[in-house]
Amino acid sequence: MRKYFWCITLAVLFFSATIIGWRSPASTKIKGGINSSLSAKELFNQYVNSLYIAANLQESGLTFDVFEKAVTGYTNLKLAHKLSQNNAVLTVVDFTKSSREKRMWIINLFSKQLLLNTWVAHGQGSGMEMANQFSDLNDSHQSSLGFYLADDIYMGKHGRSLRLDGLDTGFNISARKRGIVVHAADYVGQDAINQMGRLGRSFGCPAVSPDVADFVINTIQGKSVFFINGNDNGYTSKYLDETAPLNQVAADTTSFDITKL
Repeated sequence: MRKYFWCITLAVLFFSATIIGWRSPASTKIKGGINSSLSAKELFNQYVNSLYIAANLQESGLTFDVFEKAVTGYTNLKLAHKLSQNNAVLTVVDFTKSSREKRMWIINLFSKQLLLNTWVAHGQGSGMEMANQFSDLNDSHQSSLGFYLADDIYMGKHGRSLRLDGLDTGFNISARKRGIVVHAADYVGQDAINQMGRLGRSFGCPAVSPDVADFVINTIQGKSVFFINGNDNGYTSKYLDETAPLNQVAADTTSFDITKL
């Protein structure tokens, strides 16, 4: 009788464990490393994290929250048809970091590769080593936060340069009128840091070292996304609204892939 009791008990325990551990195939399906049992927000975060890890962005000094902002903006711009189908390049500048640090990243989101991590200058009016003030006003000589499209190449007073079109009203919309462009500057690079203890400063342009200027300009030209982050609690952007990206994720919870947008 006791032997029969223990057999029944073990059978019940085994059946219970099986039920608890079982999930329907639809809730555990994984495609491209994405677990479809997660919410749309979690799926999007997981996809951004997969890009972040594959491109070794943490090792290069780019924080996840800044990268997530940049990818959110890129996704919104792609969904709004402001980018071409094969546009894969995202440039991130983080002015919360010292000018002594390499605070510009150029990333190919399709191949999940970091193409370049380099120094970039901020405006004279924004601060010395750190950029603490931002403006979209002409003659402020300050850097402007937000999303841009890196547009066309021209020859200017700084030589070969790349125009930027600001997309955030109230924050960088006057970029083209102000002449905010990517250009080479001798005050950007390790030599400048060795001499001054920091980079030199521009009139508001995200200036780069002459050593990499042509590579930067050639890589990001043609309306790629350019995002400048900084310490300003007042900054807002419609491109940081997660509604459209999350709706896109929710439409197919088995996967999310920027290359398919």
